[in-house]
Amino acid sequence: MGDVLDKPFHRLVIRTEAIRRRPLLAYGLAVVMPVLGMTIRFALGGTMDGFPFLTFVPLETLAAFLGGLGPGIVSAVLGGLIANYYLIGTPGSFSLPWPDGWVAMVFYTLMMALIIALNTGMLNALERLRASESRLEKRVEERTAALHAEIAERSNAEATIRQMQKMEALGQLTGGVAHDFNNMLSIVIGSIEMARRRLTGAEHPRIAQSLDNATEGARRAATLVARLLAFSRRQPLAPSILDANSLVTGMSDLLQRTLGEHIGIETVLAGGLWPSYVDAPQLENAVLNLAVNARDAMPDGGRLTIETANVPLDAVYAAAHEDVTAGDYVMISVSDTGTGMSPEVVERAFDPFFTTKDIGKGTGLGLSQVFGYVKQSGGHVKIYSEPGRGTSIKLYLPRHLGQGEDARQSLPQAKVEMGSTDTLVLVVEDDAQVRAMSAGAVRELGYGVVEAASGEEALEILKGGKKPALLFTDVVMTGLSGPQLAEQARQMQPGLKVLFTTGYTRNAIVHNGVLDPGVMLLPKPFTLDQLAARLHEALS
Repeated sequence: MGDVLDKPFHRLVIRTEAIRRRPLLAYGLAVVMPVLGMTIRFALGGTMDGFPFLTFVPLETLAAFLGGLGPGIVSAVLGGLIANYYLIGTPGSFSLPWPDGWVAMVFYTLMMALIIALNTGMLNALERLRASESRLEKRVEERTAALHAEIAERSNAEATIRQMQKMEALGQLTGGVAHDFNNMLSIVIGSIEMARRRLTGAEHPRIAQSLDNATEGARRAATLVARLLAFSRRQPLAPSILDANSLVTGMSDLLQRTLGEHIGIETVLAGGLWPSYVDAPQLENAVLNLAVNARDAMPDGGRLTIETANVPLDAVYAAAHEDVTAGDYVMISVSDTGTGMSPEVVERAFDPFFTTKDIGKGTGLGLSQVFGYVKQSGGHVKIYSEPGRGTSIKLYLPRHLGQGEDARQSLPQAKVEMGSTDTLVLVVEDDAQVRAMSAGAVRELGYGVVEAASGEEALEILKGGKKPALLFTDVVMTGLSGPQLAEQARQMQPGLKVLFTTGYTRNAIVHNGVLDPGVMLLPKPFTLDQLAARLHEALS
């Protein structure tokens, strides 16, 4: 069809379209053409006697072509009148002699009607052809756009699948390493703390310093594993109903101490903020991580703004962002006036171990931990940043509409009272070194201890008549797992308190990333203070 429109004649029609679209010009030409025809006839004198319409027809045909139907009719009528007045019958009269005058005028009228009709039909056909071609081009453009959108959607889907596969692979790797690594860290941290408790002050001062250095190294290693678990969405969460405004307000002193005086802090808290159902300590840690990143982006000072708002995300937004469900969300935004990030950095910001900081100044797991926590909580994270103008990271947490336990308020930690040897704790752990450390730590806190190397051995101890007040068991063990042991032990001794510990668990006591109701968990590695607090809480 494009070949038809590319022919010279049709190109001429298209180029003269401007005349047909301007009625004043078209009708002016319709008047000029017959007058021009008569002028030519007068110039030729008697050369064309007997052919009264010979100079009019070509010019009136041109008028019909350039002007269209209306101007063509006007030009034909005017030309016929002029020819009749000057060339047919008695000059200077409109009368038609019979029969020659009438035959000539009828022949002229029929001929011009045929020419105008053919011309009009040709122009209309060409216009329909152009309209058809335009519709076809539009459909081709729409289909091309649809194909591009389909390709982009498929590309995004493939990228999402690759990202999910990468996350799953990393999660499996992390889970396999975390259990053994946290067991080793438990031995290290527990042994260091018990060694420190036995210092009398008479030792060489470097001994205490060395223990402090070892503790700090172990703590950083434990934090690294915890961040990997958070990124891979495998950390156990204990969610509760939370007012994000209260959490942000309660963090003001901590944030000011962390950021320093050279950074101003501003909070913009929404009225009537919806509740959310999240793990409060983990959310506090996420906000703190974002604040620390903002501080590092403002080495010369600046302003940090924390804002909360109720934000509905519609289906259009959800379709444009992977792993987002349309609905109502509580938004917490952390914005800074720092150096900002380029689009390339924003694209990789949540990747584990990716950092723009100098070597030794960051692990590259801060943002990835925030990402993993928010995603595990059913939320969404979005970065808005411009180089030189700052960064805004928005956390979207699902609005809570059901029932649940309110978040516990943070209280100053009181000194935990020592246990009594009359309170017997059954420690079950299949790793001999970890078991020795755990049992030693429980004894250090003053409790009576019975040790078991497996779930089966623990059941035999209970059958032998021992009546422990608390079962302190690892979750993942050869043979009976911790939850299986707890179930059978409670059948043998109803009311038995249970405290689980683990370096990593996927589904034993954690489902969909959330601790099962009524389950108490002490993650490995743990300190003596953490163990003391958890034992006291479990027993009380």
